[in-house]
Amino acid sequence: MLRQVGSPLVLILLFGAAISLFLREWVDAGIILAVVLGSTLLGFYQEYRAATAVDELKRRLALTCRVIRDGTERTVPASVIVPGDVVVLSAGNLVPADGLVLEAADFLVNEAGLTGESFPVEKQPGTVAADTPLAKRTNAVFLGASVQSGTAKVLIVETGHRTAFGTIARRLAARPPETEFGRGIRQFGYLLIRVMVVIVLFVLAVNGLLGRPPVESLLFAVALAVGMSPELLPAIISVTLAAGARAMAKEGVIVRRLDAIENLGSMDILCTDKTGTLTPGVIALADATDADGKSSASVRQMAFLNAAFETGIDNPLDAAVVADCTHAGLTTSGYRKIDEIPYDFRRTRLTIVVADDADPSRHLVITKGAFQNVLAVCTMLRRGEADVPLADDARKQLSAFYEAKGTAGFRVLAVATCRSAAKGAYGRDDETGMTFLGFLFVDPPKEGVADTIRALKGLGVRIKIISGDNRYVTAHLAEAVGLDPKSMLVGDDLAKLKDEALWNLAPRTKLFVEVDPQQKERIVRALQRTGHAVGYLGDGINDAPSLHYADVGISVDQAVDVARASADIVLLRRDLDVLRRGVEDGRRTFANALKYISITTSANFGNMISMALATPLLPFLPLAAKQILLNNFLSDLPSLAIATDAVDPERATSPQRWSIRDVQRFMILFGLTSSVFDLITFAVLLVVFHAREATFQTTWFLISLLTELAVLLVLRTRRLSFRSRPSSPLLWTTVGMSVAALATPFLGPLSAAFGFVPLSVTEMGTVVVIVIGYVAATEAAKVWFYRKVERQPFAAPPAARSP
Repeated sequence: MLRQVGSPLVLILLFGAAISLFLREWVDAGIILAVVLGSTLLGFYQEYRAATAVDELKRRLALTCRVIRDGTERTVPASVIVPGDVVVLSAGNLVPADGLVLEAADFLVNEAGLTGESFPVEKQPGTVAADTPLAKRTNAVFLGASVQSGTAKVLIVETGHRTAFGTIARRLAARPPETEFGRGIRQFGYLLIRVMVVIVLFVLAVNGLLGRPPVESLLFAVALAVGMSPELLPAIISVTLAAGARAMAKEGVIVRRLDAIENLGSMDILCTDKTGTLTPGVIALADATDADGKSSASVRQMAFLNAAFETGIDNPLDAAVVADCTHAGLTTSGYRKIDEIPYDFRRTRLTIVVADDADPSRHLVITKGAFQNVLAVCTMLRRGEADVPLADDARKQLSAFYEAKGTAGFRVLAVATCRSAAKGAYGRDDETGMTFLGFLFVDPPKEGVADTIRALKGLGVRIKIISGDNRYVTAHLAEAVGLDPKSMLVGDDLAKLKDEALWNLAPRTKLFVEVDPQQKERIVRALQRTGHAVGYLGDGINDAPSLHYADVGISVDQAVDVARASADIVLLRRDLDVLRRGVEDGRRTFANALKYISITTSANFGNMISMALATPLLPFLPLAAKQILLNNFLSDLPSLAIATDAVDPERATSPQRWSIRDVQRFMILFGLTSSVFDLITFAVLLVVFHAREATFQTTWFLISLLTELAVLLVLRTRRLSFRSRPSSPLLWTTVGMSVAALATPFLGPLSAAFGFVPLSVTEMGTVVVIVIGYVAATEAAKVWFYRKVERQPFAAPPAARSP
């Protein structure tokens, strides 16, 4: 509510009301205050509804964490964590508060947002000196950090603003980066201010030279400035974006940041990993084979033990292995977990150490992960029941088999084991001298993806796959879904490229394969640098930086905490088709927001130009200050229904963009068209009807208001208006305001309070004829304007977040 009252436009109105009260112009003051009260209450109501709707959507995405209370582990919202809680953290979690590490296993945390250190740091239980710098407190974790690998139990000691992050946030009060939509609104405001200052100064100077009363002239100039400004703009944008967010939520697309809707509509490149979006995400274990490609019960058993005992991070691959092997009757009976070497994105493998009841003096080390990284730690090969040295020829044969399966569309993992003398703890150095056992095949392509990619291409959105997976699997999948498998850049080659070379290659490349998390972010920045609006769809820990730097970060409801927190938009279903519908909804929402800005500004600009031109030519003011304010307020009311309006299908077929230049051209063309008919009105009233002040002001008030209402229905579509049906709320509120406008001169005391007089039948007929002529001329101007616009090539908007 305070933000409504604090608007510069409202403050101008209050200044005018104060002047009226000081001069005891009670009617003028009452009217201005009524307009202020009506517009602020309306703006407050609409923004409050919008904020409530967004808060409700955010609550559906509230972060949760595992906490041990009274000896029982439970999942609670992160917002209810208090000092004294013991929180269980694993890879992918965000740290919910500051705490001390009680237990840890290969626990690596990224604290870049707090310390600036880009590499993960290892945290362990222990003590450090009280004056140890934040970056060297190896026994503590801090709010805002993210867990990269391993597990830990943490005792919470500080929450909220008392945390290290909260202290810095209070000091810096950092603002989020300005979006393209916010930048456009700001530039639009500057445009209005420039035009407003010129018109107001001109009118004040002319009225002064003509010797008109200074108070009346000042009120008129103030009203003229307010009339130029769409004072309901914040409320209408809020309600339009909120309505769009609610509609998108019904389709399974949750908007975490309202202005991200504009960025979603602007998006012309979508970068995505393949798992879960191009593949089902519900992974099935197709087979477990030995090194010769024959189904193997022992490989399946080792993969099962590795997946069943893994506790670092929940993932669908291990769930698929456990489900398949459990269904086949396998159990962990006879084995006991000793230690775990968690998965991380450099090793891309996971190791579990178990004790075999049959041989308690030696532990069994089982490794599962990416083929090349597992093969790199192997020196032996299992052939039948015997282990033989892993020679170069055998390595080549295994690699050829791996490539063949990848080319056939399978995602291939490797399994290896070794025996070790029993000891208490294990680390990465123990992943050596292993025996290569065999392969796991998972992850078939998803049905219907090719059709969705074609539909997105029809919307002007190009798909690029950015994957850490191997080139053969990714190429096969790309070909299956309609992408060029030869348009590929491998991570090793990408690392050798300078930024300028990547700027040239990135827009023309379809597949980025075998890339690391830092390279994902670099690709996104390169695409932004070349003028594209980039969306990034990801759900893993390694996707968080790319989600943050993309113009619109998109994640899924099942993503890890750090990915969801980095995203602007969250999909409730891991499905590209849901995103396609979200893009269309985003474009429709943005189109409706631009309707109000363009139409209202052009209509107000035309009226203000007309009044500025008429002021030196008339012996009286063309409209009184209170009449200008009433006109502006009544013409804005139907615009609140724009959020419900239908959008022509062709408006959603290409990326939307905010262009202040286009708004300016629109404003000038249609504003001056309106002014031409205003000048015709002035000539008819003065020359034909010899109208006096009250009749002139009443007639032009009607024509001005009716043309603004009519143009709302004409300019809301690029088609001929009778070929595009508006929404019922927009149509009937416009009709209702038109009827009210025609009745205004005949409402007795209310009419007299505004200085209106009843009009004759001839004068009313003239009003109708001029409005009809104006509608026809605007239709013709619209056809010419959009033909010219459509001949111009589309230019992608600049990146919302500067690379």
